[in-house]
Amino acid sequence: MLPYVEYAAKGEHKASIIWLHGLGDSGEGFLPIAPELELPNELGVRFIFPHAPQQAVTINGGMVMRAWYDIKSLELDNRADETGVRESAAAVEALIQSELDKGIPPERIILAGFSQGGVIALHLAPRLAYKLGGVMALSTYMCAAHKLADEAKQNELNIFMAHGSQDPVVAISAGQQAYAALHKQGYQVSWQDYPMAHQVCYEELIAIRQWLIATLS
Repeated sequence: MLPYVEYAAKGEHKASIIWLHGLGDSGEGFLPIAPELELPNELGVRFIFPHAPQQAVTINGGMVMRAWYDIKSLELDNRADETGVRESAAAVEALIQSELDKGIPPERIILAGFSQGGVIALHLAPRLAYKLGGVMALSTYMCAAHKLADEAKQNELNIFMAHGSQDPVVAISAGQQAYAALHKQGYQVSWQDYPMAHQVCYEELIAIRQWLIATLS
């Protein structure tokens, strides 16, 4: 099981948000966002922020850091190591299963991810045997988008996407390509962009809060 930090539900645990960090970060990086979202206590949301495993990252000179997969090229079609993506997706699926085993139904589970974490979220959710409540994909892109139609097990998914229009790490065009691929598959995808770099901004947090409340209410 992936190690993680958590922000406990206020009162009865009724829903879970599993939030995956970006390259070189850790679960601690997004932990402060949980209280900032100020979700209503009656939703009973538990936040889980897993830590990616430590591994060498090719584009960073082989430096070892927390990463969900290796990045060997900055070219979008070759950026994500598909084998690594699938391995991390399986590890995250085990975390989801742990929440299911606690009695949290899949429609009360949100899978969120920023950058590399978003790649894992967008890869895993459509391929699960059950439908999650929703997916949050922030400043991210897709791995093996051309395989989605053949591998998807879900015909419907509620997906929230957001991106910075000035993102120098993951170009907004990469996020827009992912949006188009998901929309083509028939998923309910919302898109918003903000005048920011590779980050999360206050206006985005407001939109995330509204989407989470609407999705989990």
